[in-house]
Amino acid sequence: MNTQPIIKLLTASGIGSRRQITTAIKNGRVALNGKTVESFLQPVNILVDRVTVDGKPIQTSPKPRIYLMLNKPKGITSTTYDERDSTTVIDILPKKYQDARLYPVGRLDKDSTGLILLTNDGQLTYRLTHPRFEREKEYLIKVEGTIKPDDKRKLEKGIILEEGPTHEARVKAVNSPPFNYSITIHEGRKRQVRRMFASLGYQVLELKRIRLGSLQLNSLAEGQTRELTSAELKDLQR
Repeated sequence: MNTQPIIKLLTASGIGSRRQITTAIKNGRVALNGKTVESFLQPVNILVDRVTVDGKPIQTSPKPRIYLMLNKPKGITSTTYDERDSTTVIDILPKKYQDARLYPVGRLDKDSTGLILLTNDGQLTYRLTHPRFEREKEYLIKVEGTIKPDDKRKLEKGIILEEGPTHEARVKAVNSPPFNYSITIHEGRKRQVRRMFASLGYQVLELKRIRLGSLQLNSLAEGQTRELTSAELKDLQR
């Protein structure tokens, strides 16, 4: 089909996440043939219509989709741009990917390591990050000492944070030095795992994400990248 809703078109174009594009439309930054777009469902003919964001024309023809796994090292921000000139996940990608307009799916704080998925597929980004799809995220963590059984139950039942209670989680002891526990959640609040443990008096000394949905980090070395296999992509798209 040559015609599709503008929200779908822009999400698929790889210029940003669905949330970012929604905000841009709400703020009047998107135009169709010179007129400000007011509806997310505004139909666009990709063969003849001209779409701009902040006055810049957007490529409406389909782009090749890229799905890249990165094992993020410490000290790297999981954004496409950092105002404080910190090194971002885009900066450490192989050169052939740095201009591909990839965006990280979710975030890991600067002090954490592990699995980050980068893609220019806005629809998949939405499905992996929106809470209603309940995609699991699994982390290895290092805390001092042993978590008390009562505290473990509290973590698994849900912790009250400033913005409200967390959903149920799974916590288990592991023997994977330097990590001594794992936690599985399906939310993505800012520094959520660290804040959950801090609320009970535990400091998370190390944190590493090892799984996003069905996608496993496995043996990928820190700082290294690889494209997803077709089987991995199919599992994520289910």
